[in-house]
Amino acid sequence: MVKSKTEQLIIDELEKLAPEHSVDIVDVEVTGATKAPCVRVRLEGAEGEALSLDEVCAHTSWVGDLIEELDPIPSAYTLEVSSPGIDRPLRRPCDFARFTGEPCELTTTATEGRRRFKGVIAEATDASVTLELEDGERVEIAFDDVKKCTLKPVIDFKAKEGKN
Repeated sequence: MVKSKTEQLIIDELEKLAPEHSVDIVDVEVTGATKAPCVRVRLEGAEGEALSLDEVCAHTSWVGDLIEELDPIPSAYTLEVSSPGIDRPLRRPCDFARFTGEPCELTTTATEGRRRFKGVIAEATDASVTLELEDGERVEIAFDDVKKCTLKPVIDFKAKEGKN
């Protein structure tokens, strides 16, 4: 998975402390303007369970303290600590393996050819992910070439059975 040096530094340092706090670092993203970016840190429980709002708020303090100590961003920034949400980012091979069979959108770093893919995660190894695309084609993508991947769950908005 391709991350900026700043994002990777923050991930590496947060992952060192995450077990002490019984959480897993799902993803770190630095977005927005260079002068005042937003640092997004997504957390979940150590066993993949969802965190309550109160739990996320409780973790914000140590996450913020660590990032301040690292001082990876030379200007002011906004810190957002949250759960992964419905469009959960996938970053590590174990994330892809955990969500085998789930629909996703994936962007590669390819400089030629197709860069964006929509499909279902068919298989994941330590080196690559195989997607079954909407047209039935299967494509294998090395993790080193993955720029971004998020789950895209299918939500059925039809009325529940027996209701009008």
